[in-house]
Amino acid sequence: MIVRWFMFIVFILLFSGEITFGACTVSTNPVSFGSYDVFSPSPTDASGTITFTCNTNERVTVSIGQSPNSGGFHPRKMRLSGGTDQLDYNLYTDAACTSVWGDGTSGTDTITRRVQKNQPNTLTVYGRIHPRQDVSWGSYTETLTVTITW
Repeated sequence: MIVRWFMFIVFILLFSGEITFGACTVSTNPVSFGSYDVFSPSPTDASGTITFTCNTNERVTVSIGQSPNSGGFHPRKMRLSGGTDQLDYNLYTDAACTSVWGDGTSGTDTITRRVQKNQPNTLTVYGRIHPRQDVSWGSYTETLTVTITW
């Protein structure tokens, strides 16, 4: 079995675009949380999408890498632009936010799907910022690596 893979960068909160690489075209609609209330007892939820179309019939696995700011998955951390504060959050494979989307290690899950040639496939990325974090006001971002293996 030959494993082929490619990576593209998803800019959480900032980037939306399309990338063609090898056998697939990939576009993203980023997770954008909007305003975060540090006093709210409830988490802040948002979602985005990863859409890909491949020119082959394959079974693909989609994983999202570790946070470059936290070095892991539990939690991921966005960094304040121009500052040092970090805001805990995570990405999930399900709307209930119970299954952390990762690379299949450290208790995380991936999504595997059989794709049909030239048919778009859209996966929803569910995001959650944990409540009551004492952080400074400003824009928080993180860049993650998404890997599609087929």
